[in-house]
Amino acid sequence: MTWLITGGAGYIGAHVARAMTAAGERVVVLDDVSSGITDRLPAEIPLVRGAILDRELLDRTLAEHAVTGVVHLAAKKQVGQSVEQPLLYYRENLHGLTVLLEAVVAAGVQRFLFSSSAAVYGIPDMELIPESAPCEPINPYGETKLAGEWLVRATGRAHSLSTACLRYFNVAGADRPELADTGVFNIIPMFFDRITRGEAPRIFGADYATPDGTCIRDYIHVSDLADAHLAVARRLAEQDAGDLTVNIGRGVGVSVRELADLVADVTGYTDEPVVEPRRPGDAAKAVASVDLISKELGWTASRGVREMVDSAWEGWCLRHPDARIK
Repeated sequence: MTWLITGGAGYIGAHVARAMTAAGERVVVLDDVSSGITDRLPAEIPLVRGAILDRELLDRTLAEHAVTGVVHLAAKKQVGQSVEQPLLYYRENLHGLTVLLEAVVAAGVQRFLFSSSAAVYGIPDMELIPESAPCEPINPYGETKLAGEWLVRATGRAHSLSTACLRYFNVAGADRPELADTGVFNIIPMFFDRITRGEAPRIFGADYATPDGTCIRDYIHVSDLADAHLAVARRLAEQDAGDLTVNIGRGVGVSVRELADLVADVTGYTDEPVVEPRRPGDAAKAVASVDLISKELGWTASRGVREMVDSAWEGWCLRHPDARIK
């Protein structure tokens, strides 16, 4: 098979492209490089520059590279921005997916893996979140991911595609420093950014109904996430038409306070975090049930939170050489 990876020059996409290539899969990347970095990709992976909204480019790419499966990661993914610019998110994430699926169907591609998100669940009140939990997203980003899942499954049923929807929890870490996340939108780089500027990390809310009063989240190493994509892609290559929807996480909760302590240990920054008011929409706890992917594919995450923070810090320091404290 040949897999087209949309958004393959991004933080997650480059890890997926490298993991699949290392495992012997043929890969081609499509990326508009609006947030991706071309240097993340080795020279042997073909890179097509362009957007998923460009139907002519999609048709040409699928044909020229004889694509037989798609891993779709290209999307806008900032929750706050989605609230401010819902039209942008629906156009890029949902209309873009529609254009891509139209091209996929026209080209006779039979395998489609969709990058979804735990944001589809909203803020469920349960110890572990199974795939059967009600989906009630609370922001436009989550809405586009849930509607994207509906669209992928409906297209699969109508056109006999084998499909999969992967609901990521909180992604962190890097396989190597040059592949690290360059954005400051997730909690670990947000901590690093504050430390680099000589400011104490911020904790939003310390009065939740959790053991230490701070939110609890499930963190997954990006290399484990990439390995999960490989496992799911190979399942799609083997099976007849159908759909697989799975959580991608560790099934282990880590509180914001615990994470702040770990960041302090890794970086050497000793000032106490600043506690600020809760942010709207933050659940007290959001941890994945990972039984289904283990049962279906025999896959489990193998890397811990310490490895995530260590590798993320190495990547941060590569781009911010004055950040080191130790």
